[in-house]
Amino acid sequence: MLGVWAHPDDETYLSSGLMAQAVAAGSRVVCVTATRGEGGSFDVVKWPPESMAQIRSGELERCLSILGVTEHVFLDLPDVDWHTPLPDHGAEAVATLMREVQPTSVVTFGPDGMTNHEGHKSVSGWTTDAFRRHAKPDATLYFSVISRSWADEFVPMLDSLGVYREGGEPPIVEDSDLDIDIVLEGDLLELKMAAMREHRSQIEGLLEVFGEDRMSMAFASESFRVAERSQGLGS
Repeated sequence: MLGVWAHPDDETYLSSGLMAQAVAAGSRVVCVTATRGEGGSFDVVKWPPESMAQIRSGELERCLSILGVTEHVFLDLPDVDWHTPLPDHGAEAVATLMREVQPTSVVTFGPDGMTNHEGHKSVSGWTTDAFRRHAKPDATLYFSVISRSWADEFVPMLDSLGVYREGGEPPIVEDSDLDIDIVLEGDLLELKMAAMREHRSQIEGLLEVFGEDRMSMAFASESFRVAERSQGLGS
């Protein structure tokens, strides 16, 4: 499995349970992060902007260790604001990884970027293009989405945090139309929550709005739809 994301923590909210399940099943899991998230300080005193790249890199390293993911790649692109696409040369880096890893399953953002973040959209476009050009036969590309039932319960809470960039809305799919719809429980849910807690610089607002128990309920769900299946025409 190859996961391609924009910032440290994207992978955790959207796919950490899926990654942990794949690792436990003996599958190879490769996680790619475009930036080190240096623009993600919500408190310049507690989280100095000049230290954020190092802080968030460390958070991600500890998170992936909890999940058992041993292969990770930073593309080291600059973390621009959420109105600005990431630099175009990230596309070739993702294409190179697609050729080298030859995954069976690829997970990433849809063209909506989940939150309408332009950097997320960049990553989606690069990954889709790389998949079309280089995926092996019978590989599947999945886009992260949220179910209608999840949206009804939790999107208003995320709206209060300003998670969705203006002009955008989350990719809502009817529950019956999801291709991957997992609800984590027991040890696997505890594993995900432990991984999320490592992203200390990012989850304080979530904890304040959701509380520990309700946040656990919300992020127990991970949902994806099939975007494309490879016809084996890549190289």
